[in-house]
Amino acid sequence: MKILLTGATGYIAKKLLPALLLDGHEVFCCVRDKKRFDTTRYHSDLLHVIEIDFLNKSSLAAIPAQLDVAYYLIHSMSSSIGNFETLEKESAVNFMERLSETSVKQVVYLSGITNNEALSKHLLSRKSVEEVLGKGSYHLTTLKAGIIVGSGSASFEIIRDLVEKLPVMVAPRWLNTRSQPIAIRNVVEYLKGVLLREETFSKSFEIGGPEILTYKQLLLQFAEVRKLKRSVFVVPVMTPKLSSYWLYFITSTSYKLAVNLVNSMKIEVICKEDLLQQILQLKLISYKEAVKMAFDIIEQQAVISSWTDAMSSRVMAQGIAKLIHVPVFGCYKDHRVVNVTNETAVIRKIWSIGGKTGWYYGNWLWRVRGFLDKIVGGVGLRRGRKSPTELFAGDSLDFWRVLLADKQQKRLLLYAEMKLPGEAWLEFAIKDGKLHQTATFRPLGLWGRLYWYSVLPFHSFIFQGMIDRINSGG
Repeated sequence: MKILLTGATGYIAKKLLPALLLDGHEVFCCVRDKKRFDTTRYHSDLLHVIEIDFLNKSSLAAIPAQLDVAYYLIHSMSSSIGNFETLEKESAVNFMERLSETSVKQVVYLSGITNNEALSKHLLSRKSVEEVLGKGSYHLTTLKAGIIVGSGSASFEIIRDLVEKLPVMVAPRWLNTRSQPIAIRNVVEYLKGVLLREETFSKSFEIGGPEILTYKQLLLQFAEVRKLKRSVFVVPVMTPKLSSYWLYFITSTSYKLAVNLVNSMKIEVICKEDLLQQILQLKLISYKEAVKMAFDIIEQQAVISSWTDAMSSRVMAQGIAKLIHVPVFGCYKDHRVVNVTNETAVIRKIWSIGGKTGWYYGNWLWRVRGFLDKIVGGVGLRRGRKSPTELFAGDSLDFWRVLLADKQQKRLLLYAEMKLPGEAWLEFAIKDGKLHQTATFRPLGLWGRLYWYSVLPFHSFIFQGMIDRINSGG
């Protein structure tokens, strides 16, 4: 089967892609930036990568005319508080019009569970996208899910942050809202199971796990799996805005995503009837089992996708290619060089930087910088990293984004996603037996220049300490 996979750098698509390739399907992955997509991890001749921006109509010409099925897995929930509905609708219209010109027989859309009484902006947008996609010349199959539980999913990581950091939680009243969480493995099985199944054509199905639980129960059951004693007290005084700040400061989520999540969490997302489970005869996984499975993946260091893979800044949304050439003129630089004592060990340390490993020197100062970033609406340090030893272009790394990770070239290039009056890059490269560590800052106006000089005293020992530690100890 020839399959088009949109949202290929997103959480769901990265889980679905290996399963499709394993089943022998030829898959065309749509990405905004090819440099963000690492094809080497799939080892398949059936994989094709095409550069598409669904907000740029002309780029959709790259979509092949001969297709059997297309997956629509695009959403903009974390990109904006105010205008993601407009972006989602525009993307859907462009997709629908182009796909209607191809031979595609079926489009599969993963949406959210909605009800007619109350809809958040997020769920209303999903419903609007479904209506747009339904106007195409193909058969639309819509799967509607609530909370998806799996290693790297936004809901899983947020619950993990809350449970593992807070022995006692004083939480907003939306924790009493009921939901029907579903394991990511079941979601992938549903997405695969509907492929060219005629009984699913032009129909919408709500999918969920076997249990209906409140968000409070989700937290407490998660704690049970982790063998942690936790107490949760629900108070009625937290407004949606306060709740958003509560999530933002305690967890690794961005403020934009926190706002949209809180607005959605006030509404029950429960399946009316899981007819598709009866059609496909799938074995549904319980919430606790889904959490256990997620930690098995984490312990095996095999997390292949995360919600943080999504671009977090408007600048990064333009693509890695526009940022990979570090500017020279009009910039401030901190460049340090040391003779490499053990090249293999140095590369291993560079590729392990950040996350739980830390930044090798002055980690408390890095944490302070992350905290200050959160205060002003930035991403902070809490995103961490997916793998403790591997990095790929497009990965998030604390408050950095990986632009280039090439072990053959012995070069790692990071781009700053913290709030700054300018732009910043951090590069590690080994050349002629020497380790070069370069921090580049391109200031924006007077404030950018003042910022650079204000942090300059710290650079003298933080950056020198970092390069010395990376080069020491073998």
